[in-house]
Amino acid sequence: MAHGRRRIHLNGFKQPTVSHTAHGLWRHPDSRHHRYRELDSWLDTARTLERGGFDSLFVADVVGPNVVYRGSVDQSLREGTQTPSIDPLLIVSAMAAVTRHLGFGITVTTTYEQPYALARKMTTLDHLTNGRIGWNVVTGSQESAARNLGVGELPSKEERYAIADEFMDVVYNAWERSWDDDAVVMDRERGVFVDPERVRPIGHHGRYFDVPDVFLCEPSIQRTPVIYQAGTSKPGRAFAAKHAEGIFTTSARIEQIKPVVEDIRARAAALGRDPQSLKFLSLVAVVVAPTDAEAQAIFEDYQQYHSVEGTLAFFSAAMGLDLGSLDPDQPLRDVPVPGVQGLLDAYTRLDPDREWTPRQIAEHAGATGRPTIVGSPATVADELERLVDEVGIDGFNLADVMPGVTFPSFVDLVVPELRRRGRVPERYPGTTLRESFYGPGRRHVPDDHPAAAYRAQRNRAAVGAP
Repeated sequence: MAHGRRRIHLNGFKQPTVSHTAHGLWRHPDSRHHRYRELDSWLDTARTLERGGFDSLFVADVVGPNVVYRGSVDQSLREGTQTPSIDPLLIVSAMAAVTRHLGFGITVTTTYEQPYALARKMTTLDHLTNGRIGWNVVTGSQESAARNLGVGELPSKEERYAIADEFMDVVYNAWERSWDDDAVVMDRERGVFVDPERVRPIGHHGRYFDVPDVFLCEPSIQRTPVIYQAGTSKPGRAFAAKHAEGIFTTSARIEQIKPVVEDIRARAAALGRDPQSLKFLSLVAVVVAPTDAEAQAIFEDYQQYHSVEGTLAFFSAAMGLDLGSLDPDQPLRDVPVPGVQGLLDAYTRLDPDREWTPRQIAEHAGATGRPTIVGSPATVADELERLVDEVGIDGFNLADVMPGVTFPSFVDLVVPELRRRGRVPERYPGTTLRESFYGPGRRHVPDDHPAAAYRAQRNRAAVGAP
C-alpha cells in the first residue's frame, strides 16, 4: 500500500433473488439473474470476489413477500422483485469451502429471530468459515413478514430498535461471556470434555427476551461476528453508533451521505468509541469496459431494460409505502414512511434542492438501481478515489447489476488499477473478516465496543474477581 493513501474496502452486494437492485435487467439476453437458486453461481461469485481482494460478500435478505405496491404481490412476482427469494444463511458454508479469506455479511432481522437461536447460527458459521462471518443487523420493515412469522402487527420503528438493542445484549452475553476461552479441556484421562466451572449461564431476564441458561456453543474464532448495520433514520443512527463496525449507506448521490457519516462518527465518539473504527461503505453500481465509450454503450444498453414499475415495487416494499397509490408526480418530502425511512431520506432530505416524486425516484434509479459510475478502469478508479477522499467513506458495496458480468469485469479491470494506486492490497491482512477491517491479529471486537463489556465480565469471573 502506498504511504498516505487510504485503503478502499470492497464488498460485493447481492440478494438471493431475481431482481434486487437492478429492476428489469433479468430480461437482458446476457442475464443470469435466474441463477440465484443455483449453488455453482454462488461459488463462482465467491471465487471472483476473493480474487479481487474483496473484504466480503454482503448478502441482503427479506423474509416476507413484497405486497405493498398497489396492495398486491402481483407486480413483484411479475418482476421477480425480491420474490421469489431463498435463505442466504444456507449458502455460506459452500462458498466458504471454495475460498480462504473472503468474508460473508449475512442479513438477519432481530424482530423475527430469537437471540439464542441466532447466536448459535452465527457461531456455527464462524466456526465453519474459520472466522469469516459478519451479521448485518436489521429490524425488519415488512408487514408481510410480521404477519407470516407470527408477530402479527409490525411493531413501531422505535420499538423495533428497542427490541434490537436488547437482542444485542443477549447475543453479546452468549458470544463473549458464557464460555471461557479455555472451557474446552478435552481431558481424556479424566473424561472431561468441557470444564463446567468455566461455563456460566447467560442469565438474561429482560422486557422482550428471557434466556436463563448457558450458551450452546463453544467460542468461535471471532466470538462476535463483525457487526454491520444499514439504517440511517434517527434510531438507526443511534444503533449504528453504539453497535456497528461496518455501516452500509445509500443515497441518490454518494456525496450527500457525508453529513450522515459525520453524524454517526460523532455519536460513536460520544459513546466512547473510536469514530474511525466505524467503516462506512456506500452502495454503488459500476459499469466498466476497456474504454469510456464501450462502458457508456453497455450502460445505455442496460437502460433499455429498466422497469419503472419494478423499481417502484421495490421501493414500496422497503419503505412500507405504496408508491403506486400516489400521484406519480406528488412530492414525497413530508410523506410518512413506516418502513426504511433512510431510503426515502436518501432522496428527499439529503438532496433538499429537489422535489422528489415517485416518477423521479424510479427514473433516477434507472436500470442499475443505484448511483452508477460508468467508464474505463482509470475513470472508475478516479471516481472511487475521489468519493473516498472527499466524502470520508471507507469503501463501497458493489451492486451485482448483471450477475456473471459485473463482478468479473470489476475484478479484472478496476481492481488492478486500484492496486497499482495502492488502494487495494495485493493480499489479505489476516484470515478473519475482522482482520480485513482492522488489521492482522485483531480478531475480536475492540475494547470500546459494547460487546467487550461482556468479555470483561468473563475475564473477571475467570480469575474469581467480584
